[in-house]
Amino acid sequence: MASYSSMKLAGSRSLAAGAPHTMVRAWLMGVALLVFAMIVVGGATRLTDSGLSITEWQPIIGAIPPMNKAHWLEAFDKYKQIPEYQEINKGMSLEAFKSIYWWEWSHRFLGRFIGLAFALPLLIFWVLGRIPRGFGGKFLTVLALGGLQGGIGWFMVTSGLVDRVDVSHYRLAMHLGTAFLILGALIWLAEELRPADATIRLDTISAGHLRFARILAAVLFVQVLLGALVAGLKAGLTYNTWPLMDGRFIPNGLFTLAPWYENFFENITTVQFDHRMMAYLVAGLAAWHLFQLRGTADGRLTVSAAALLIAILAQMGLGIWTLLSAQGSIPIGLGLAHQGGGAVVFAIAVWHLHRISRSPARH
Repeated sequence: MASYSSMKLAGSRSLAAGAPHTMVRAWLMGVALLVFAMIVVGGATRLTDSGLSITEWQPIIGAIPPMNKAHWLEAFDKYKQIPEYQEINKGMSLEAFKSIYWWEWSHRFLGRFIGLAFALPLLIFWVLGRIPRGFGGKFLTVLALGGLQGGIGWFMVTSGLVDRVDVSHYRLAMHLGTAFLILGALIWLAEELRPADATIRLDTISAGHLRFARILAAVLFVQVLLGALVAGLKAGLTYNTWPLMDGRFIPNGLFTLAPWYENFFENITTVQFDHRMMAYLVAGLAAWHLFQLRGTADGRLTVSAAALLIAILAQMGLGIWTLLSAQGSIPIGLGLAHQGGGAVVFAIAVWHLHRISRSPARH
């Protein structure tokens, strides 16, 4: 059995072990850091209500901000035509408009920069023959997903330009979820190029451990989407107590909408309750997973599982702190820390999942 496992391992990891891909791996991790920054800047755009300040999508010339007062007034006049200005920000000064405009412009500019930071090195590596065998299609898929993300972002913005004063929380969840998928794909591909560790004994990691790690990563992704619903509905501005909601662990009003399933997406009470309960579930699953892996042959898995549990508990603490501090608005520093923390937790989950799926100790 050990001989067969060794042969299987050698075949699956020959790419990483047999060729230096340090530069390609560094490039992927660099882009992943940029995506992390994009997620944080996107959170700032949301928390400052800046996302609707640019009412057009111009992928090329939109990279150039207003250069003089006339250009600023033109952009401001376009903003004045949408419901957010007319119903919420009417009478806003030009200087106040510039403040929200720069947040949205920075978000879009960073998106363009990430596209170039991925596409240009990819082209160079391809021309130089540095793309590892079997990775070309995977890299092109990530590139296409990045282009799609730009379209999803504009699709989200359009939801707030006509009949609403904010963007659709469904489209916000789609936009944030896609960003996390891109982040996870970059980390996974970078880990695929890490040199194999041949010092680990071949035993004790079962298919059940791998299955549990996959479930944990999937549940974390669902929690990200629930967080987006909380943000989009501004559900964090209500029930600013913990661990109780309106004096109860299970609050009244969870199923006041009809049909019943709309409560999971439209009912502020239910959406916040679900986000809380999912956090407890995630922490419990991570703790049990770490317990499962105690004493396994591949000690690296215990390390990554422990890192994941610690990150989840820290993220829960940030979430509680943010909730308790929200009095009419979310403190921007805490809000950004919580959104960035979600990205860190998900990145660690992907890293851990890759470790366990490629561990030489699997049988």
